[in-house]
Amino acid sequence: MTTRRGFLASLLAASTVPKLGWAAAGDPAFLAAARDANGSFALYGVGADGADRFRIPLPDRGHAGAVHPAEPLAVAFARRPGTFAVVLDCVTGETLARLQSPEGRHFMGHGSFSPDGALLYTAENDFVTTRGKIGLWSRADGWRRIGELESHGIGPHDVQFLPGGQVMAVANGGIETNPAKGREKLNLPVMRPNLSYLSLEGELLEQVELPADWHRNSIRHLAIGPDGMVAFAMQWEDEPETAPPLLGLHRMGQEPVLAYAGEAEHRLMKGYVGSVAISRDGTQVAVSCPRGGRVVVFDTSGALLQVVPRADVCGLAPMGAGFVLTDGVGGLLHLEGGQLTPLGARARAWDNHAVALRA
Repeated sequence: MTTRRGFLASLLAASTVPKLGWAAAGDPAFLAAARDANGSFALYGVGADGADRFRIPLPDRGHAGAVHPAEPLAVAFARRPGTFAVVLDCVTGETLARLQSPEGRHFMGHGSFSPDGALLYTAENDFVTTRGKIGLWSRADGWRRIGELESHGIGPHDVQFLPGGQVMAVANGGIETNPAKGREKLNLPVMRPNLSYLSLEGELLEQVELPADWHRNSIRHLAIGPDGMVAFAMQWEDEPETAPPLLGLHRMGQEPVLAYAGEAEHRLMKGYVGSVAISRDGTQVAVSCPRGGRVVVFDTSGALLQVVPRADVCGLAPMGAGFVLTDGVGGLLHLEGGQLTPLGARARAWDNHAVALRA
C-alpha cells in the first residue's frame, strides 16, 4: 500500500522529470501542412537541410499551425472556414485533442500559444453577430475552452504575441463571411480592416486602420520582429488593375509604414500576399505572392531589396539568416544573402504556410 511519504516522494520525482524538447521530434526547423500524392493530408516537420523529420496524418486539409514554445506539441488548423483544430504530439504522432469551434463560429486557420505554453489563442469568426473573437483554450484543463476575447474587428485572421508576451497583435481582415455561403465575401464595399493590439485580458491598447483609399486591403497575416515590429500582409479586394501596397510595417505608438516596390512590381504581385516572415535578425521582411509567382524582400524601412521569381510559392518562414520557401508542387528552397538554394522536392503540395520553431 502506498504511504503518504511515498506518494509525496513520487509526486516530487515526477515534477522533476525533464520535459521533452523539440530535439525529441528530430529537431525540425519548421512545420508545414501538405497534401500527399495519394490525396491524403499530413503535418510535416522539416529540418534545416530540407529532410522530413516527421509526418503526422491530418483529418482534412490544413492551413497553418501553432507550435508550443518549448515542448514538441503543435496545433494544426483546418483551412478557413474550418471548425476543427487538432493538438498533436510531434514525437509519438498521437492526437492529444480535437478542438471544435463553438456553435455559430469557425476557425480562421491561425492561432498562437501564449509564451509560457499554457494557453492556446485561436482566431475565430462569429458569423451570427459578424464580430471577431479570440478563443482561449487551456492545456491544464485538457485543452478545454475557458473563454474568449473580442478581436475588435471583423474577420480576425491571425493572432501573434509581441516580445515579452504581454501584448498580442490581431490581424482583423475586415471581411464578413458565413459558412452557409462558402468563402463568399459579404461586405466588400464597407469593409474596414485593422491591426489591433490587445492585453492578455482583451483590452484594446492600440488600433491601426489603413488610409481610406485602401479600405479594401484586407489585413491577413502577421510576423513579429525581435524588436516588436509587426509586419502585416494584405490582399486586395477591389479592381485588379489597382496596384496597392501589400505589406505594412508597424511599431506600437508610431504611424504604419506601407512598403512600396514600385508600380510595376505591385502589379506583378497581383493583389495577393500568401505569407509574411521577418528574418531572425529583424533586418529583412519577405512576402510570398503565389498568384504572382514571386517572393519580394524588403528592409525594415519598407525599401525593396530583392525579388525572387518562383511559381506557386506561398509558405514562408525565417530560417538561418534568411528564409525557407515552400511551393504547391513540393519544392523547398532556402533564400539567404541574395542566393536561392534548393533543399529538394517532395511528391506533395505544400499548403499555404510554413511555421518556424522559435529560435
